[in-house]
Amino acid sequence: MNKKNPIEIFKKEAPNVQKAYAEVINALIESNGLDAKTKQLIYIAMKVVTDDRNAIKYHVPMAKAAGATRDEIKDTIILSLTVNGLKGISNYLPEALEIFDKKNL
Repeated sequence: MNKKNPIEIFKKEAPNVQKAYAEVINALIESNGLDAKTKQLIYIAMKVVTDDRNAIKYHVPMAKAAGATRDEIKDTIILSLTVNGLKGISNYLPEALEIFDKKNL
């Protein structure tokens, strides 16, 4: 089964809601309390503890592009141990590091 981009489906099926959502995301990106790298690391942590596997595929490359190191990605996920136990590590650490290690990012 070919997985489609959920954001593209959202955009097609509910364009007005998706547009409003995109404006909220843009406002969060433009806020200046945290730098882009820190925001992405926080997003990764939140997505791990909320079990959002799909989001990891997007936020790891964005964190890397914002200057996050492999060790920062690793530590971000390992911190989930105190919230999720081994679940966050076993479900996300291998995939996140594999995504980070891809040369075309």
